[in-house]
Amino acid sequence: MLFRPGGRWLRPLSVLPLGARDPPLVRASAGGIQRSAPPVWAAASVSAVASGGPGSWYEALATSAPVQGTEEALLGVHSATGLPWWACIGLSTVALRGAVTLPLAAYQHYILAKVENLQPEIKSIARHLNQEVTVRANQLRWSKRVARLTYLKNMRRLVSELYVRDNCHPFKATVLVWIQFPMWIFMSVALRNFSTGATHSEGFSVQEQLAADGILWFPDLTALDSTWILPISVGIINLLIVEIFALQKIGMSRFQTYVTYFVRAVSLLMIPVAATVPSSIVLYWLCSSLLGLSQNLLLRSPRFRRLCRIPLTKSDSDTPYKDLLAAFYAKFISRK
Repeated sequence: MLFRPGGRWLRPLSVLPLGARDPPLVRASAGGIQRSAPPVWAAASVSAVASGGPGSWYEALATSAPVQGTEEALLGVHSATGLPWWACIGLSTVALRGAVTLPLAAYQHYILAKVENLQPEIKSIARHLNQEVTVRANQLRWSKRVARLTYLKNMRRLVSELYVRDNCHPFKATVLVWIQFPMWIFMSVALRNFSTGATHSEGFSVQEQLAADGILWFPDLTALDSTWILPISVGIINLLIVEIFALQKIGMSRFQTYVTYFVRAVSLLMIPVAATVPSSIVLYWLCSSLLGLSQNLLLRSPRFRRLCRIPLTKSDSDTPYKDLLAAFYAKFISRK
């Protein structure tokens, strides 16, 4: 029996027991602060386990090639621009976000949009596949367990073929995380090396420069922010990013709900952590979070999405910012 979900003819099922080398049940077409030095515990808070000596894992990370490369890049920006260190940190963050993170985030949305557009076809195939497995299970007197496992095995194969056909495997959407997180780690460790005097440039101490190149209430970038303004700001911005993500998801699965709660907890945990590291690091975290928030909002713009050639989906809105404000009001204000 042939069926034609999504407008494509698929060959009939050939269901065999799980132990046999069964062919695919369904085949889809494959076409296509005066400065006082921070206490030892504070200076080492980013690497609480670094007390293991020169052979510790943190020592290896702090002296690794990526971290040294990041230090050289930061020194290059400072030397080329002549800006104070607080501005260099901000400028470097903008450059990294604009040149690396934003394109990858747009690519992530591109992949996710294609996956979303595949869902109707996947649901249609799943429905027909379930019918075919039910008929074959009755004919061959399979148990419910065998029928269920056979269905899942063949459905995984089918979905994989669809992802290959449209070149949109969901794993590609994780590239952003695998690049952004290490980049965040390398920048944080490089700034810690600067702030604790672990790095010296030719003829001057980077630590001494950072101690005099702060701004506003944190004139010393090697000291802790005793006012807690920077740490609390980091936590609030990160929470705002999480809530924006949650508001745009309707009917989240249990797993997505658990992940959302976990990220909320991490955002709150970042506040006391940020209060124990030099202000240079917290300034970078704050700049990165602010740019991340701006990036998330930008990627909701229909015009920007068209510019990035992100496919239209059923969940797209012509007024995303108005919808976001309405959802925020309904969740946090009107219910009170």
